[in-house]
Amino acid sequence: MDFTFTEEQEAAAEAARGVFAGVAPDAVPSPSLVAGAVAEDFDRALWARLAEADLLSLLLDAEYGGAGLNAIALCLVLRESAKGLARIPLLESSAAVAAVQAYGGPELKSALLARAGRGEVVLTVAANGRTGHDGAELAVTARQEGEDWLLDGVQTAVPWAHTADFVLVPAHTAADRTLLAVVPRVHPGVVLGEQISTTGERLGELRLESARIAARDVIDADGAWEWLRGLLATGTCSLALGLGERVLAMTSEYAGKREQFGHPIATFQAVAVQAADRYIDLRAMEATLWQAAWRLASGATGPLPASGDVAVAKIWASDGVRRIVQTAQHLHGGFGADVEYPLHRYHAWAKHLELSLGPAAAYEEALGDLLAAHPLG
Repeated sequence: MDFTFTEEQEAAAEAARGVFAGVAPDAVPSPSLVAGAVAEDFDRALWARLAEADLLSLLLDAEYGGAGLNAIALCLVLRESAKGLARIPLLESSAAVAAVQAYGGPELKSALLARAGRGEVVLTVAANGRTGHDGAELAVTARQEGEDWLLDGVQTAVPWAHTADFVLVPAHTAADRTLLAVVPRVHPGVVLGEQISTTGERLGELRLESARIAARDVIDADGAWEWLRGLLATGTCSLALGLGERVLAMTSEYAGKREQFGHPIATFQAVAVQAADRYIDLRAMEATLWQAAWRLASGATGPLPASGDVAVAKIWASDGVRRIVQTAQHLHGGFGADVEYPLHRYHAWAKHLELSLGPAAAYEEALGDLLAAHPLG
């Protein structure tokens, strides 16, 4: 395998660094100081800058105004966004438009893709199911009535649901097939309840009560949901990597300045060993992320399906980012809990990423099932 990035991918990462350079993690109130959401909307000004830099259309083909890049480029951009805790639905909207482009019909593509690439419409995905532990495709039922589909069920913790224009909702049919329905946020039979993440951001409990969706707005291609979920999970890993890199850098800077007994604590063996362990976590998170992103981007075959590589990456991302922020809090001492210092914000976001789309244990179980079904050697 060659993990050297192409010139186009490097250019996307460089553009992202420029756009996210001015993003401050403390641009909204601390989630520790407010009872509800830290803000009503995501960072629209930043979203506009991303559109101007053509970073919302990375995965779109040229006919829709895009750059025609792949999951690796998206992950490079997401990695940069996480370093400043950018409050934008970049992962969800990018993954949703990529799924529509890959599996949707001509009418749906024409209605959404170019507009989404310009930042005029925002999409998100209901990927957590009813409880966050069951399969999202099992939480909603779809039954056909004439040319339309009727959706019933509940999806919990839908990111950016209150501000996105459309939600991609997986649903299962009586024939045990999974569909993807493009559901408008404001639509008969759609009810949104408010939930709050550990990050302080608004999530949505999406209730569907015989919501009628036209057939042209439903994706029924085999494998569409599995592909979309894999891209979402891999993107979550890239967010965890970027966050972890920033947190370790903050910890290194602090430990180099903080003195005890007349010496910087970074010179103490116990501190150095803990920091080294977390650096190893980062490198493992990075290697497994690019393996998963490469499998998704290239379609290459292997001893296991691509979902196996995605599972390995998510296991490392979930466990690794948790260990990184916990060690950072420990080495910062009481200063790490100061609401005037951003580390506690990174800790809250890390916990959200750790559990997004399922914790490490869920992916360990899925990986075990894959290994049982595809014996190696």
